[in-house]
Amino acid sequence: MKFRKKPVVVEAYQLPPAGVDVPQSFHDWCDEVGFTDFESDRDETLVIPTLEGDMIASPGDWIIKGVTGEFYPCKADVFAASYEPA
Repeated sequence: MKFRKKPVVVEAYQLPPAGVDVPQSFHDWCDEVGFTDFESDRDETLVIPTLEGDMIASPGDWIIKGVTGEFYPCKADVFAASYEPA
């Protein structure tokens, strides 16, 4: 059997690439959703608490808020192949 994924609108933010200053709006969003392990001065990664445990978002990754409010990281190439602006 074949299945097609239902169209769904998600909220997503991209972790800035390495070496790029992280805008205050991204820090504000991290605080708003409860991401506390953002280490921009050290390794520029973000710890994302997911349904499967903590995952690491690397520079350039997208952080997606799913339909039930869960968050998960997604590599930029996978995001580009799977999502388009709503």
